[in-house]
Amino acid sequence: MKNSNSISIKNSNTSLLVKISLLIALSVVGSYIKFPGPVGSIALDSLPGYLGVIIIGGPAGGIVLALGHLLSALNSGFVLGPIHLLIALIMGVCGLIFSYFIEKNIYLAVVITTFFNGVVSAAVLIPFFGIPFFYGTAPVLTVASFVNILLAVVVAKYLKDKVGN
Repeated sequence: MKNSNSISIKNSNTSLLVKISLLIALSVVGSYIKFPGPVGSIALDSLPGYLGVIIIGGPAGGIVLALGHLLSALNSGFVLGPIHLLIALIMGVCGLIFSYFIEKNIYLAVVITTFFNGVVSAAVLIPFFGIPFFYGTAPVLTVASFVNILLAVVVAKYLKDKVGN
């Protein structure tokens, strides 16, 4: 006879996997909702990842953000080539940053993560693409980041009010 504790752990793991998979699928859908940008476009693919950070935690949300970016990049033809792997890593880190600050103050979390996702992540790419790329990308990326993060917070609040935990 199976231990009920091991069944509970399996159900918990399955539930987490289903949530992550659903959020990744929503990232693919969000990748079709685009903001115009100088290099390809910037999409709403990270909204489900930030929602995942709020609902299921930083590491799982970070995975959704990273994979969501890669699937969005695939949808756009990998315009930046292998640099998308670095960007996916940065997106995962953004999820962890958001997770850390959301425990302290939701508004602070939105501002800091928007800055990191919009300005810092674009600055990391300066050695590869130069300053003009940064100036062209950072403003659009910052606005898109803010919209993604803010919508994730609003959706999470709505879900909490309607569904509960």
